[in-house]
Amino acid sequence: MTLALGTSLQERDEAGLALAEDAERIARACHAVALRFHRGGRLLSFGTGQSAADAAHLAVEFVHPVIVGKRALPALSLANDASAMSGLARVGVFATQLRLLGRAGDIAVGITIDDDCDEVAAGLAVAREMGMTTLALTKAGGLDSAVVDHLLTARSPDPRIARELHMTTYHVLWELVHVFLNDPLLTATEVSR
Repeated sequence: MTLALGTSLQERDEAGLALAEDAERIARACHAVALRFHRGGRLLSFGTGQSAADAAHLAVEFVHPVIVGKRALPALSLANDASAMSGLARVGVFATQLRLLGRAGDIAVGITIDDDCDEVAAGLAVAREMGMTTLALTKAGGLDSAVVDHLLTARSPDPRIARELHMTTYHVLWELVHVFLNDPLLTATEVSR
């Protein structure tokens, strides 16, 4: 039992250190998201299974900031509507919703800890075609980087560890987006997509 616990802690430590190595990539994604919000974009988040809850959590962080003085920003989780999820399941639930609700200039954030993430990948592909900034939070072996503008991979094949790292990442995303939005010089700087 002690060996298993030690291995589990080591896996978490290694994945956490790898996340720290991605600080510049995360900051670039945060800056791109801040620019889109600054220009009137909205954040549309989505994910399947447990990641649907994370997509909802991310959206509510922006809509209802818990820190006094931080402004609310337009965000919506596409995974929250059970009727839409079940009704559109055969035609590509996230891709269909993004075509209907999204617009060029918005931000699409797909979250997945699953090996089979076709729904999330399809949604991100549609969003990118429409001119949205696309960001994906995945686990090791998840999405291909060619599908998204900003791929943030939790470097662990363990979905539990990946989910913990996703939570950390999207809280950093929320915080840094507000930091960028509060500095007019930073929002004047261009980044890709």
